[in-house]
Amino acid sequence: MSRDYPFETGVYRPPSEGGSASLLVRFTRNCPWNHCTFCTMYKGKKFNLRPLEEIKADINAMANLVVDLQAESKALGHGGQVTRDAILALLEKAPDLNRHPGADMLIQWMAVGGKTAFIQDGNSMIMPPQDLIAALTHLRGTFPSIERITTYARARTLAQRSLEDLKAICAAGLNRLHLGLETGDDALLKQIKKGVTPDGHIEGGKKAMEAGFQVSEYWMPGLGGKEMTNQHAENTARVLSEVNPHYIRSRPFRPAPGTPMSDQVNQGQITLLDPREQLLELRRMVRNLEVTSKVCFDHMGNYWRTASGDLVLHHEYEGYQFPDEKQAVLDRIELGLAYKQEPVRFLGM
Repeated sequence: MSRDYPFETGVYRPPSEGGSASLLVRFTRNCPWNHCTFCTMYKGKKFNLRPLEEIKADINAMANLVVDLQAESKALGHGGQVTRDAILALLEKAPDLNRHPGADMLIQWMAVGGKTAFIQDGNSMIMPPQDLIAALTHLRGTFPSIERITTYARARTLAQRSLEDLKAICAAGLNRLHLGLETGDDALLKQIKKGVTPDGHIEGGKKAMEAGFQVSEYWMPGLGGKEMTNQHAENTARVLSEVNPHYIRSRPFRPAPGTPMSDQVNQGQITLLDPREQLLELRRMVRNLEVTSKVCFDHMGNYWRTASGDLVLHHEYEGYQFPDEKQAVLDRIELGLAYKQEPVRFLGM
């Protein structure tokens, strides 16, 4: 018997959520801040807190699809496993799934074991704590195979939450927070309209760590251009060293068309770093970094090559363990500096 599976799926999730490996569950819509001058995500879209019952209904709809697909698999003698024939059998009974924006995501997640989930959108930690806890509890109870749940969060929001609430949210099953530090430099934070100070980043990050979350901090090499490269590198290293998160992830700055920062680049107010200057900034930051974090370069923007043609820094999600591998990272950067780096053009540039 055919039935609908009404649930929402947002657009964005971190690369470290492994593509199809994570179930995408939308607790909020878009970003409550949405002023960052480098960012194109959620622009022109209003932030919404989704009602708890709406979130639970989405989770229930996902569960119905899982149950029905498993039933088709069992009827075919496939023991509940996700197979092509089982998918085709379900699509025959529910053809609207061919146009469902989240069905493929959910089926792929089932196929790889259903172990991780990512809570969308830009800052679901802004939800009332009891609603967030109830939604997480329902998600965990509905899909007991889930081993890890992650989400984006703002340091300012975390700083404003009580430690008691953060601990309760963590205990309810939210394991990892992805925080956009971008830079630890106060002047640059103001310039990009991040809406938080270096001290706010430190307070939010350390409070999340104390509450028991895994913390993944993102920074943007090249964000300050040639004009602010030294202070960007040194102050970012200072803030990250204070927080000492579990993960530090590099997302080199690219001026996205249509953003205020792209306009500033085009008007000559920001001078982009060339590939060698990017590596010099990266070296300065890493030299000043005193952490026990995993330092990661899991993004295509970390494209630098050595003379032998291999990547200067690998793109594995678990990165390099500091301080043990700090010198190895610095040595790899030196290999990159010894080779003439060619600029790489990305889509939209």
